Amino acid sequence: MSTWSYYTFDNDAAADFAESFLENPNEAVLYEALATAAEEEGQLEADDASVALAAAEIVAAILGKPAQDLPPGLIPAIVHLDADGEDLRELAEQAVKVVLEKSVLQEQRAAGDEYSNWQGLQQNLLTRLQDADEE
Repeated sequence: MSTWSYYTFDNDAAADFAESFLENPNEAVLYEALATAAEEEGQLEADDASVALAAAEIVAAILGKPAQDLPPGLIPAIVHLDADGEDLRELAEQAVKVVLEKSVLQEQRAAGDEYSNWQGLQQNLLTRLQDADEE
């Protein structure tokens, strides 16, 4: 049975991405997930959107702004990353905006009862990514 919740890591695609990232924590995995979303010209598929949000949450954590619901196993995996935070931050911000503006995931969430909660989480993620830029 699929897991489905408005929290970023509470769906199968994001959870699978996090697990895969834990097996091989590196910047290239994050760049790939974020670029898939940020560079999408059409409508972004729901799984790609979920993965992009998970990658953006990992970037926010790398930048010192983790979500309260970030899976605890991710923290030890990211402390050793030596990523160019600004490039990742900008790509993460763009990916989240694409998810919010033109993704199947956004449409699915908008049709659900917890859309405002999901939307609030994504706005919080954007704020944390933007706040990291100002430090």
